Amino acid sequence: MIIGVLKETQKGDNRVSITPKIAQQLIEKGFEIRVEENAGVNSSYKNSDYSKSGAGISSKEDLFKNADVLIKINPFDNKELKSLKKGQIIIAQLFHKSHPKDMKIISKQGATAFSMDAIPRISRAQDMDVLSSQNNLAGYKAVIKGAYEMTKIFPLMMTAAGTISPARVLVYGVGVAGLQAIATAKRLGAIVEATDIRSETKEQAESLGAKFILVDNKGEESEGGYAKEASTDYAQRQKEAVDKSLFKADLVITTAMIPGRQSPVLITEDQVENMRNGAVIIDLAAAQGGNCELSKMNKTVIKHGVKIIGTTIAPESVSTNASDLYAKNTFNYIVHLTEGHTFKWDLEEAITNDTLIVLKGEIRQNGKS
Repeated sequence: MIIGVLKETQKGDNRVSITPKIAQQLIEKGFEIRVEENAGVNSSYKNSDYSKSGAGISSKEDLFKNADVLIKINPFDNKELKSLKKGQIIIAQLFHKSHPKDMKIISKQGATAFSMDAIPRISRAQDMDVLSSQNNLAGYKAVIKGAYEMTKIFPLMMTAAGTISPARVLVYGVGVAGLQAIATAKRLGAIVEATDIRSETKEQAESLGAKFILVDNKGEESEGGYAKEASTDYAQRQKEAVDKSLFKADLVITTAMIPGRQSPVLITEDQVENMRNGAVIIDLAAAQGGNCELSKMNKTVIKHGVKIIGTTIAPESVSTNASDLYAKNTFNYIVHLTEGHTFKWDLEEAITNDTLIVLKGEIRQNGKS
């Protein structure tokens, strides 16, 4: 079976889905690996690194023509989808719930599609969970980005000229990204507070040194390990509880996302107007609309003296580490899906069933909740 590794075409994404080390491990399993020329160069992996691992270097056209399986990180673009052959298999983050038209094209081409972002959050799928591995790095990077953009330092500092007070950091969303943001900000010496609709995250946040802002969730339970969409009543109660901390914060990091839906607005313009002059918001949910009402994807907006940076949960700026983790997830996923060199198609098995979106042209999950 020939596995083709495609170069990412999404602007600004420097990652690669399979690294030379993982390519070698797949080859040792009996797969033939072909990598699009320069696919890994932005993650510091040269073509020669792949060649040394035993992989072939090919053109994009060759991969679409000859590969049995095509792997990417981001969704295939329209041109790529229309280049698929009947029987070809694709593996990527398809975000199928918000891209139903893409699923129809895959179906029309007679191809099969697995979506890495649909990996269920169960214990035996942890080593395949790309959202967790990538979000971990994103939480770290959000704090580093915030530290660079702020006009203050994080730690308490005693100097001959006087004492510098520690910065105050507020984290919305205590998932994988939020927990790493808390841990990183604490290591840098900040005073950290956090809030989440899931009351079960209180202990996790506090174990990392954050003060948890508790809002009575009155049954607003999580769904499958993810935060669910909050009711209007909860959103108002959270706003009232968090405002005091928000208005004192030097850095705010928002991470709240709901799979397949618009990101919930957690910070309105009215709230921004009451924040500290010079405060910074890093909105990791900007790709899905943003947790701050003023966020714009890949843009820095300065309003009411607050700098709002809209970005994504994808940690492209630490692409070497991000690629390494993503590739390990993908390796474990491929090994799980296959027996020898063929796919098992075990539709009774939860991981396969949840991630197999289109099977030989038949749409199994049409992107509707």
